[in-house]
Amino acid sequence: MVWLFLAHDTPLDLRLKIVAFFSDLDILYRGDILSRKDKLAERLLSRPTDFTFDELTSLLGCFGYVIAGAGKTGGSRVAFVNEDDYIRLHKPHPRNVLKQYQIDGLIAALTERGLL
Repeated sequence: MVWLFLAHDTPLDLRLKIVAFFSDLDILYRGDILSRKDKLAERLLSRPTDFTFDELTSLLGCFGYVIAGAGKTGGSRVAFVNEDDYIRLHKPHPRNVLKQYQIDGLIAALTERGLL
């Protein structure tokens, strides 16, 4: 498996180009990604009360989304970007667990995009 670590301040357009490059070359083990994606998607669809922001980040990463930070004044607002598509939400705090309305909204958004 190929691991690539980028600094948190790497420009968004560069991150998207890197993700597209590796996706086009099909270097990643698709079996590992699919099984992780499928497990997280099933878990999200079960509407759990303990689905974490980290799990969401992993799931959306499997779909090619990356986090676009809002800068120092962005607060808890987070956008996940995949080319021209955005999924926006507030990062949960103080706990790392998503609220039920966020889970329902994510299911609707991902279903609408044909990802679930």
